[in-house]
Amino acid sequence: MTDRVVLCAAAFVRSLATGMIGVLMGVYLARLEFDPARIGSVVGAGLLGCAAAALLVTCFADRAGRRLSLIAVSLLSFAGGCAFALTSHPFAAGAAAFLGMVNGMGRDRGAALILDQVILPATVGDERRTQVFAWYNVLQDIGHAIGGLLAGLPALLRGLGAEGLGSFRLSVGFYAVLMLGCAALYLRLSPRVEPLDGPPKTRVSPATRRVLWRISSLFALDSLAGGFLTTALLTFFFYQRFGVGEAVLGPLFFGARVLNALSHLGAAWLARRIGLVNTMVFTHIPSSLLMITVAYAPSFTVAALLFLLREGLVEMDVPTRQSYVMAVVRPEERTLASGVTHLVRVGAWAVGPALAGWFMGGLSLMTPLVIGSGLKIVYDILLYAACRGTRAPEEV
Repeated sequence: MTDRVVLCAAAFVRSLATGMIGVLMGVYLARLEFDPARIGSVVGAGLLGCAAAALLVTCFADRAGRRLSLIAVSLLSFAGGCAFALTSHPFAAGAAAFLGMVNGMGRDRGAALILDQVILPATVGDERRTQVFAWYNVLQDIGHAIGGLLAGLPALLRGLGAEGLGSFRLSVGFYAVLMLGCAALYLRLSPRVEPLDGPPKTRVSPATRRVLWRISSLFALDSLAGGFLTTALLTFFFYQRFGVGEAVLGPLFFGARVLNALSHLGAAWLARRIGLVNTMVFTHIPSSLLMITVAYAPSFTVAALLFLLREGLVEMDVPTRQSYVMAVVRPEERTLASGVTHLVRVGAWAVGPALAGWFMGGLSLMTPLVIGSGLKIVYDILLYAACRGTRAPEEV
């Protein structure tokens, strides 16, 4: 089994777990009778744990070993997931979510992704880099889609005789088992995943420092907006606004992730024709406008259709963004670049859910959807202005 196959297999299993917990988390916490503010805080704690892991991976993974780091992250996710399945108190739930990096985004954006993003470009040339990232993200979103269906597991367990809250606890426990499976897969990685010349120097060139400062600032804004639109909070929105449960939300998010997966291939095709930055911006703005319409939809059917249209566009910036970051820095700077950009993104994501929960409880359920979408549009405009002059090598 090659390293690329191992990484892709682990990413698929990880995305199964992330897709499932993203849909279940909001409903599970609501079943624990947490109010919107507490739900937002717990989701934020999980993302804060992702940020802490991203910081550790960025600073120490190349020294401690990339393989060992991936195994350690997976084992922590398993332990935290087990604790999250057993908790009933808001503080304990937040602590378990932090320890286990429980990702309410519904998409895999954790510390392991940083190392995947570093290792994969070294296996191909510049001309195939975006395509490799596109297929990698397709595989992940297929996992996210199936994970969305797995979110219907509590309903199945209740049909087999499990009690209401117990069915959710067993399902969260299954999420933890999936993360343990990732650790088992990472045991198959070879020494080739480690840096060829040992741990790289932490210094970066002035040009890379300028690029990282510019794009990291912009990514922080985008991620703050994304924190208002996590899957956990969106499922809570649908659950409270339209009264639909996990049996309906699971298939809805399955369809959303299938559209995400197809959009990655479209992004690679489009990027070859109009460029990475143009693809990021001109697909992202329409997706944000569609999310605003979801907030004002008169019925669940209309909201679901608008949401699915949005999901067909919103992820087209992911493989193009990953490819762009890896393209504009030197190979020996990729771990730092991947880590820094992911760290600011996950750190900003951690802030958004707590604010969104407060807005949901204090104002209305739709407020986070409107604010998050508006901030994303501002980000797209600023990104185009800042980065349109800096091209990837294959575009020059």
